[in-house]
Amino acid sequence: MAVDLLNIEGLTELEHQGPVVMVNLMRFRERSLDGNGSGWDAYLRYSALTVPMIKARGGTLLWTGNTKAVALGPQQAQQWDYMALVYYPGVAAFIDMMTSADYESRCDPHRRNGCAEHVIIATAEAYSKFTGG
Repeated sequence: MAVDLLNIEGLTELEHQGPVVMVNLMRFRERSLDGNGSGWDAYLRYSALTVPMIKARGGTLLWTGNTKAVALGPQQAQQWDYMALVYYPGVAAFIDMMTSADYESRCDPHRRNGCAEHVIIATAEAYSKFTGG
């Protein structure tokens, strides 16, 4: 499998069967491991390949932004460079993308080259101003 630490068992055991938003927290390498620019440059290559794969599975990129500071909680080990919120119609769509041969061969190498750390947290809607949930 392409992605180290992917928690397929935990994701498939979720009781929630509806849409999910994946909260992505990333810390970039100063230099891409392949020597082709910075970690950010590698991440941009990753994004250009991954976003169409997300959309093909009914998902969409909702929001991205540079992280600025830890506003509440311990600072240590919480220094992130970038955050992205990605909508999927269900956990199965996320797993399908992350475990696909196309993701493994084309996308994940750029993610690994660019990210010193990448954490993805699966969330299910409890309230949304946008949907009235």
